[in-house]
Amino acid sequence: MQTPLQITFRNIPRSDAVEARIRDKAAKLEEFHPRIISCHVVVEEPDRHHHQGKQFTVHLDIRVPGHEVIVDRDHHEDIYVALRDAFNAAGRKLEEVVRTGRGDVKAHEVPQHGKVARLFPDEGYGFIETEDGREFYFSRDNVVEPSFDRLESGAAVQFVEDVTGEGRQHATRVSAGKHRPPAA
Repeated sequence: MQTPLQITFRNIPRSDAVEARIRDKAAKLEEFHPRIISCHVVVEEPDRHHHQGKQFTVHLDIRVPGHEVIVDRDHHEDIYVALRDAFNAAGRKLEEVVRTGRGDVKAHEVPQHGKVARLFPDEGYGFIETEDGREFYFSRDNVVEPSFDRLESGAAVQFVEDVTGEGRQHATRVSAGKHRPPAA
């Protein structure tokens, strides 16, 4: 860390044990992002009128080049659980910052629309035709809803396109019944 760790206690007395745990957790954050500029941790017991036991909140403000990671964790009766949850969330956010910086962000599959062109119920497979005339194979196992047995030829479907190792196109996660049909 480029600047020293800042720890603030609000509405609770300073504790060597809690401070040691915070320092340990903060040091481990560098496993998720090697260039942490600063980290400010605020641990507090909010001044609220509860009939329950003490409630603790943990606020983390972590700065890395080009990003600020903020984490708030509220209402834990155990201060160590509140710290654990806050630092775990910070670790996940820092990992996401690193992945985004590398360009490793997962691309979400875009659903395609088509219609059931041919269906072979006894064999458990069929073909979907898209608006541009491409065909995609699908099997009984790819159908999400309704069940494969309830599909009919001509039914409008939504599916996710996939390509096998042999270069053949097929459909995964086929669903029908509540999707717009392809334009004619």
